[in-house]
Amino acid sequence: MTLLRDDHLATAFDHASRSYDTLVAANPGYHAHLRRSVRRLGLPGQGQGLRVLDLGCGTGASTAALRSVLPAADVTAVDASAGMLRRAAAKPWAGEVTFVHAPAERLFEAGVRGPFDAVFAAYLFRNLTDPDAVLTAVRGLLRPGGRLGVHEYTLRGRWADRAVWTLVCGGVVQPVATLLGDGPLYRHLRRSVVEFDTAGRFARRLGAAGFDQVRTLPLPGWQTGITHTFVAHRAYDHREDA
Repeated sequence: MTLLRDDHLATAFDHASRSYDTLVAANPGYHAHLRRSVRRLGLPGQGQGLRVLDLGCGTGASTAALRSVLPAADVTAVDASAGMLRRAAAKPWAGEVTFVHAPAERLFEAGVRGPFDAVFAAYLFRNLTDPDAVLTAVRGLLRPGGRLGVHEYTLRGRWADRAVWTLVCGGVVQPVATLLGDGPLYRHLRRSVVEFDTAGRFARRLGAAGFDQVRTLPLPGWQTGITHTFVAHRAYDHREDA
């Protein structure tokens, strides 16, 4: 199959939104890993006075991780899927969360304005048609020195990592998703990970987009070598210091 992109992908997520939380809950460590990635941003205190963009919030799992670790932060949560966003916005949120329906490529048109102290993006970049353009836009939304956290399926590059990913998708995820009527989306999931950047290549992509202090951090459990946290800072432009 070809990879789902743009409106086709958003439509597939709309359909899957009704069962998405059930599927991710069956993934050992899913929510704990998201909280770990948020903590790795190293933001001070409980986020008091900070603005954070949750880019590609889905049904709100990443939003919940941000609220858990940074309960005092002002969070703006964005997603391209109206169905996923409705599920997220319907949940009881403590504190300030603003939900915006928009593709990652059209944040400005949707009224999303910086500067943000941090941007967090979970399971987003491998789904984008032009990840470099979105990284450029994200850099523009961050204050100088602001932090980017990316939580993503990025294989380490070893054949064993790809084998584990293929086994889990083919033996567990896809059969369940097919029963729920969401087979195309999860076939996309399997292929999108295999065809996306390795962890090393994505780190280099971040550097090329104007981020520095890039760190690539593995996650524990069965996802070791499959899922990574990337933490980077918006590099200071010397013209900004003038």
